[in-house]
Amino acid sequence: MKFSRVWAVALIMIGCAGGAVALDVPHSPHRAKATEKHLSEPHRAAGHHAAAAKAAQPATKSTPAHARATRSTSKAALGGQHARLTARGNARANARRSALTSRRHHSSERFTASSFASGDILAGDITAGEDPVVRQAAIDALGGMNGTAVVIDPSNGRILAMVNQKLALSPGAEPCSTIKLTVAMAALSEGLVTRDTPVKLAGFRMNMTQALAKSNNLYFEELGRELGFDRVRHYANQFGLGELAGYNIEGEQLGVYPDQELPAAEGGVGRMCSFGQGVSLTPLQLGAYVAALANGGTLYYLQHPTTPEEAANLTPKVKRTLDIARYVPEIEDGMAGAVEYGTARRLRANFNELPVFGKTGTCSDKGTRFGWFASYSDSPQGSLVTVFFLEGGRPTFGPRAAELTGEFYKNLWDRNWFASKGQQDAAAIQTAPSQQAQP
Repeated sequence: MKFSRVWAVALIMIGCAGGAVALDVPHSPHRAKATEKHLSEPHRAAGHHAAAAKAAQPATKSTPAHARATRSTSKAALGGQHARLTARGNARANARRSALTSRRHHSSERFTASSFASGDILAGDITAGEDPVVRQAAIDALGGMNGTAVVIDPSNGRILAMVNQKLALSPGAEPCSTIKLTVAMAALSEGLVTRDTPVKLAGFRMNMTQALAKSNNLYFEELGRELGFDRVRHYANQFGLGELAGYNIEGEQLGVYPDQELPAAEGGVGRMCSFGQGVSLTPLQLGAYVAALANGGTLYYLQHPTTPEEAANLTPKVKRTLDIARYVPEIEDGMAGAVEYGTARRLRANFNELPVFGKTGTCSDKGTRFGWFASYSDSPQGSLVTVFFLEGGRPTFGPRAAELTGEFYKNLWDRNWFASKGQQDAAAIQTAPSQQAQP
């Protein structure tokens, strides 16, 4: 029993080491690379998610028989058992370590930042070229939270609303688990997996749909290690990370994608791919990439009109075309799962009228917690892309950002925005030929 207590304390100390920690997922991001092959042939298998969740549950109690055996076992025997478990990479030990780490961070982490705005976060926003209905819906959804909301038309890259522009145009923050969207697309593009390929993890298997829906760190660590840093970085840059997302948007600052992977002691490329440690992502960069997912591969320069005339005469500007259209449905399944039963399911508490596909992200650094949710909707009138980014303390996290996004969509629905947009689009199509026929 003395050895067991010492080992438990050691595991807790291990869990406390390191920097920011992802909080919207059930697993710790720390794990050494295994030598055996983890990627299996793709197939569809019913019940994988339930089996994976059951296998991942750490044991919390010992049976009376096990307790008696433990008391009667010598320290030498325990030491030998420990060596054998370490050599095998025992799955239960890994799961127990993850659980201890999670509980330790949840109980001891302290935050110095406030989740609620202390002043007028809208002061200085340039709003004349925005859609007033969309902007008000976003403001109402944010409420008193300290954050920003960016809403984009993915068909042309126009920013319809940008609430709290000072934060939206800032150098950004760790992307947390939203980085998984770029890693997933990189793995699909390289033919490493499909959405149905079961990947062997610590005592269970999981496919991409399940991993995106539940925001599983271990899965994306494994993909990151299989891809390697050079390929991960290549695709991240192709998707717009590390470069300005806007076209002549005054005040926009640049996020950072590093030239080198994290040291192995800090988790290496696996940790970068599980929730983006070492990466600085801006709301505009994330919005531009998600817009490319929504429209099938066109990465637009985002444009923020400053007058109604600029908005009416906006000409789309293409940054590059991404060869991702065939892979978007593969990611879309997991993004839909996040909203229906995964980390973003709080969105559905507010809005059920249209399909929404999204990804949450939660992590913390130096006393501040970040909460991300990026999404796009599907309606007969076209898609909308939203990025809600929150900064603060314990009330700030990705599922909360998803909940606010649901409130935003509800606000638009209650204001008949989707219906009126459809009428405006139809009127524009009907008048276009007569306008072109005029001399």
